[in-house]
Amino acid sequence: RGGEPCWRTLERPPRVAVVAGRAPDLPGTVTGGVVNQRAASANTVGAYRTTFRPLLRYTDGRTGTVPNNLYIDDLDAALISAFLDHLEKDRGNSRATRNNRLAAIHSLFNYLALLHPEHAQCIQRVLTIGPKRTERHTLTCLTEPEPAALLASCEQTRWTGRRGHAILAPPLPPGPRTTGAGSLTRAHGARPPGARDRAHS
Repeated sequence: RGGEPCWRTLERPPRVAVVAGRAPDLPGTVTGGVVNQRAASANTVGAYRTTFRPLLRYTDGRTGTVPNNLYIDDLDAALISAFLDHLEKDRGNSRATRNNRLAAIHSLFNYLALLHPEHAQCIQRVLTIGPKRTERHTLTCLTEPEPAALLASCEQTRWTGRRGHAILAPPLPPGPRTTGAGSLTRAHGARPPGARDRAHS
């Protein structure tokens, strides 16, 4: 129409408040949605609390924005990434703890994505932040002296000791695997001379 251009400038989405209440409180959207609607357990609520309290404090110290004035676009991917680095470098948290905090943040932003699709771009960038790989303990087999010490601990004068010895003896020579217990025979449970049977109800 007239001299109106064929395109229009995209308006910035309205600023939507994330939290309500004082800084020590959990975010209102989490307590009202993620926690109540999904019937989260007490452990989950505790995990949210230990995540968002330091996040709100960190955001306040970094941006000067108090929790009452915090909006979705204030919690962008750059701030969340800086907060996660702060947990590891300044607070000395492990990678596993960092990943747990990130999981709680993802829960919040997944819920916000349902309520405020107009902020999908900001929310999606936070959701793309991935966890870090953690170290896994390596499982090893028993060393040479350990099987003999394990068998020697079975008291042969008691039926429980003979049972334990019968279960452990076959698998131990090739390796500490209980699958060898399937090849047990009556000979493995033979009583030594003088041993008595014990009746159990």
